[in-house]
Amino acid sequence: MKRLAVYLFFDNDGIVDDYIPYKLEKLKEFVQDIWFVSNSGLTVESRKKIEHCTDYIMCRENVGFDVWGYKEALEKIGFDKLSEYDEVILLNYTFFAPIFPFSELFEWSEKQVVDFWGISDHGKVEPNPFTGSGVLHKHIQSHFIAIRKSLLLSYEFQEYWNKMPMITSYTDSVLMHESRFTHYFYSKGYNYSIYVDSDSYGSKYPTFYEIDDTFKKSRSPILKRRPFFHDPLHHDRECIFLRRALQFVENSTEYPLELILNNILRTSKPKDIATNLTLLKVFDSSEEVALRSDLKILLVAHVFYADMLSEILNYAENIPCKYDLLITTSSQEQRDIILNSPILLKLNTKNIEVLIVEKNRGRDMSSLFITCKNKILNSAYDWVCRLHSKKSPQNGYTMAKHFKEMMYHNLLKDRAYVSKVLNYLDSNPSIGFAMPSMVHIGYPTLGHAWYSNKPLCYEIAKKLDINVPFDDISPFAAYGTMFWFRPQALRKLFVHDWKFEDFNKEPMHHDGSLAHALERLLAYTAHDAGFLACNIMSSDMMELNYTKLEYKMQRLVSNLSNGDIPYQIQLAHNAKYIMSASNNISEGHPHISRYFLVNVVRLLKNHVLANYPRISRWTRLPYRKLRHCYHKLRG
Repeated sequence: MKRLAVYLFFDNDGIVDDYIPYKLEKLKEFVQDIWFVSNSGLTVESRKKIEHCTDYIMCRENVGFDVWGYKEALEKIGFDKLSEYDEVILLNYTFFAPIFPFSELFEWSEKQVVDFWGISDHGKVEPNPFTGSGVLHKHIQSHFIAIRKSLLLSYEFQEYWNKMPMITSYTDSVLMHESRFTHYFYSKGYNYSIYVDSDSYGSKYPTFYEIDDTFKKSRSPILKRRPFFHDPLHHDRECIFLRRALQFVENSTEYPLELILNNILRTSKPKDIATNLTLLKVFDSSEEVALRSDLKILLVAHVFYADMLSEILNYAENIPCKYDLLITTSSQEQRDIILNSPILLKLNTKNIEVLIVEKNRGRDMSSLFITCKNKILNSAYDWVCRLHSKKSPQNGYTMAKHFKEMMYHNLLKDRAYVSKVLNYLDSNPSIGFAMPSMVHIGYPTLGHAWYSNKPLCYEIAKKLDINVPFDDISPFAAYGTMFWFRPQALRKLFVHDWKFEDFNKEPMHHDGSLAHALERLLAYTAHDAGFLACNIMSSDMMELNYTKLEYKMQRLVSNLSNGDIPYQIQLAHNAKYIMSASNNISEGHPHISRYFLVNVVRLLKNHVLANYPRISRWTRLPYRKLRHCYHKLRG
């Protein structure tokens, strides 16, 4: 069977990640020609990356979304040329493949006596969630639709594309093409088949909601990208556990996991990834596990308070293998105290070195990225553990004690615990950074932990070419700046030529300082380097944290009208901006009233949808028409 594939691509930065040429190379075994249609520009490197596995590359403006990308490509090829093919496949960049070999898919397809077919579908929904009325018909999802010659050369097919209106939104794309295509041609007498059919599953959209089941039951060749970066609240509402699907791919298929991670790390927010993939590992202290004999570990400790040396090194001794120790301190006097400490003679170390920082500006962060720079960059360590003598005298005694325990216990609790941490990190080359979970007991970090640091973080990220999206609410961060890391994961922070004068003068407890910004950039730097950042926690610390976190959520939600958290969050979000806009109006700020009204409308809309579903059916259509007219008037 002679096939043509029209592959639709888009990327804000014009970067083609490796999962795409991998997919196209595998597809090329079953397809004679591939047209690569990019709705964005391409970098020079990206264009070279796909030239060997494509026959024609076409870059166009992102006008009309994917629908008009297909439309223009079909018009450019021409129906005379299309008549030479037995089958034309319209597919796009929104999935990883082949998770299972394409040969299985195409062998199945050649047995189907149909006019068109697809990999997966979305089941029928009534009323249509996009319009509030009518039916969203069962339809093949537009990420992969194959059209046989019987449909391809028909008058109906050509008219379908000739009369395709301009697509101006995602909703238009769904209503005018994706959800329309299948039923439109089926109603005209053309039949179809689906490889992963929603009728065989419990949900309407199994490639999103039942991913691991589509692998096990149907040997689905695709894994959608969207579940990785979709709103974690939606995952929560629908009980989607993406980590299970990724574990299946890693353990039961030959698909290279790094192709998925490299794309997701570059394009998605770290905290969203961590939540959707459940990147928290909890270890107990039941028994020690063996580590490989040549594991190279460095412990770097900034000891500003020499009276904490024994406490720090007692934790260090929980590393269950030989390790190197690098200590930084603030003065010659402190260095002498450290070197004369009898505890150094008892350590399970290979080498011990004590360095004096030039200045104490920046504290543990400047000592790490300036004083320890050469040691870390020029040595072949597998993992580095970062500690410092944390007292937090600006906080209350019990608060400071808890914060310190959160760091030490979750990094180096005891030998059995550390052996499991190191075994996990060493066995997972995709992970480059591991930190305790966010400290929230005693500290107002939840939902607010960017504080005033975000502008400076953006500035530093731009300067250091750290190109990953920032999280909207709180950063995915190593609060307390103690963590495990692979040196290459933080390389961009180490190679930069920091000066002690770059850091704020003492006292520097306030936010917005360089040290506080770097604290929040660590995980983002690891993601930029192609490594996952994860949280690690001891089982007893997990019990303590979870019980208090659950209680806080109970108290918070009890003051709301119901326990539907995503709904309540949306209400609170809109109400917050209503109050903000209202305050600005009262202060005489211009151009505020529109945003105020928009958020009032959003708040009312959500309230009606949730509490008065019958009324919402009648008001939804006029609302959509008014919204359409509003956007049209605004241009």
